Amino acid sequence: MSVNLDGVFLGTKQAILAMKRNDPPCGSIINLSSIEGLVDDPNLGACNASKGGVRLYTKSTALYCSKAGLGIRVNSIHPGYIWTPMVENYLAENGDVEEGRQALNALHPIGHVGEPDDIAYGVLDLASDESKFVTGTELVIDGGYAAP
Repeated sequence: MSVNLDGVFLGTKQAILAMKRNDPPCGSIINLSSIEGLVDDPNLGACNASKGGVRLYTKSTALYCSKAGLGIRVNSIHPGYIWTPMVENYLAENGDVEEGRQALNALHPIGHVGEPDDIAYGVLDLASDESKFVTGTELVIDGGYAAP
């Protein structure tokens, strides 16, 4: 809870304070959540709660910024499984890495886990002026994991 939810709360709070000093006030805050904030997992209750909290906190903050006329957009990104050293190390510690990757691939309708660039491109889109009308939304980048 401290890292996943309190950290996002404190970071967002400080970002709003900094962006309010812009003339005129403006900016884009992008909070990283997870598919665990959208789907349940009986083994990850605290993670589900904290990531779901990021989702709703982001929406609430987006409404606050909009109603206050701050010109600050606030959105969240919900990644699926992304092939990172953390995932690879976890698989190595708990069995065969290749078998684990194949099992993760099978969880995604698109047929494979994501890569870090998949998330980075979503961040770039939400941060850009092309998303100037996007606030209070969640961008799910999960290869279809949460779709069924």
